[in-house]
Amino acid sequence: RALIFPLLIREGKPTPFFTFVLALLFCIYNGYLQGRSLSNYAKYPSGWLKDPCFITGFIGWLMGMAINIHSDHILRNLRKPGETGYKIPRGGLFEYVTGANFFGEILEWFGFALACCTIESLSFALCTLFILGSRAKQHHQ
Repeated sequence: RALIFPLLIREGKPTPFFTFVLALLFCIYNGYLQGRSLSNYAKYPSGWLKDPCFITGFIGWLMGMAINIHSDHILRNLRKPGETGYKIPRGGLFEYVTGANFFGEILEWFGFALACCTIESLSFALCTLFILGSRAKQHHQ
């Protein structure tokens, strides 16, 4: 998502360079932390991929990713080219949740945390919940 979404969005408000650098550094550090945790420290039994915890987490991750992609698609197509102004998104989970894109990403990372069962994945899921939860609340207001 971090690589594809920016290429798909239309022109909008420019992102401050400092914000971009902080986001990039955070993504690099988090990716390193998750990868190192899974490759060096996490120990899984041989049947882990058949474990209900892994399967439930994987399904949660997959559903969250699908919600996130679909919600982003709705958001990208809210306005016609050159059109400005605020619009309320309709369709998909936006009919039930104000920040469907945020909900999808939160579900995605909690699914990942459940599938991995590491403290690092859980801590990132919680950070995602608090950060995106507050953004979702702002959008709702």
